[in-house]
Amino acid sequence: MLDGRPVLLLCSNNALGLADHPRVCQAAADAAMRWGVGAGSARSVAGTMTLHRRLEDRLASFHDTGAALLFGSGYLAAAGVIPALAGRGDVVFADALNHPALVDGATLSGADVFVYDHADPEHLTWGLRQHPGRAGLIATESVFSAYGGVAPLAEIVAAAQRHDVRILVDESHALGALGPGGRGAVAEAGLEDGVDVLVGSLGTALGAYGGYAACDRASAHRLTAARTFASSTAPPPPAVAGALEALELLAEQPRRIAKLMANADVLRTELAREGYEVSGSSTHIVFLVFAAAADAQRVAQLALEEGVHVALDGACLRLAVMAAHTRSELREAAQVLGRAALRCGVRPGTLVPVTDAHALGEVVPLHARRAA
Repeated sequence: MLDGRPVLLLCSNNALGLADHPRVCQAAADAAMRWGVGAGSARSVAGTMTLHRRLEDRLASFHDTGAALLFGSGYLAAAGVIPALAGRGDVVFADALNHPALVDGATLSGADVFVYDHADPEHLTWGLRQHPGRAGLIATESVFSAYGGVAPLAEIVAAAQRHDVRILVDESHALGALGPGGRGAVAEAGLEDGVDVLVGSLGTALGAYGGYAACDRASAHRLTAARTFASSTAPPPPAVAGALEALELLAEQPRRIAKLMANADVLRTELAREGYEVSGSSTHIVFLVFAAAADAQRVAQLALEEGVHVALDGACLRLAVMAAHTRSELREAAQVLGRAALRCGVRPGTLVPVTDAHALGEVVPLHARRAA
């Protein structure tokens, strides 16, 4: 409901529809009654409860890593892990379309930052060659929240191994969507042994709140020095319990993942029929890129007037599919967006292809700096 009227939600990260699942809600309610609404302290002081340890153990098992560390949010995890792993004199190699949390983490680290062209292993390799002998960390999303594309992880891992640098992969939008059991894009590619740290969010497919880093035990111990871990209140017990129950549901009901991806295929097919360019995404996140921000804003407004709620980002519309959507709802949403484009005078062929990284870069600001 938006302002008292029903709309189809196409801008939520609650991809598997678990945020309001009865079992998840009940687990959160029970935890609130037993453990309280908030943890009351930072993890390193008095905020670590049995519940936090249980979820960390469950996440470590889920990702088949030696350990996992909970943070207050996905943003705090991504922004805090990089400064804990890299500092002055080191180099962070960052994808040009990384999530702002990774960008901020690279900036806060004090390391030199080399921003390589989006999803371009050749440019990354060139950058690695420019900094021989220096400690380095490659930071990338697996599924890019900006538009739903998947990083070339095999090539990135190969480059990291050739140049002896570490890799951090943010799996926040791959969790619950890709890989065996929804374990993410790294697991789907069979590259678990090639990645040093996985970062994830509990607020996307798991429908809860919080973030985590999954890695070996030695790295997890090092990450406890991250300021966003040591100086932030621990995740609230209801959210932690909800995430634990969501992980159980994910294991019990793998059909949710299949339904999510099937729904994404339906939306892309229907949008293509309406003249939209959607080839840049292969996941549940679909970005529609327009030639001008005014066009995107007008299409979003007209779609909302017809009951379809999408996210506006500059000259882009970000559509996020959920497993809870029906095929008929997605077909109707695509038709609404098609009518809105026609009413705005935007016709097939005038849309900027989302696969054009340079065009996408023009509408998605890069808050990062290239190394001199």
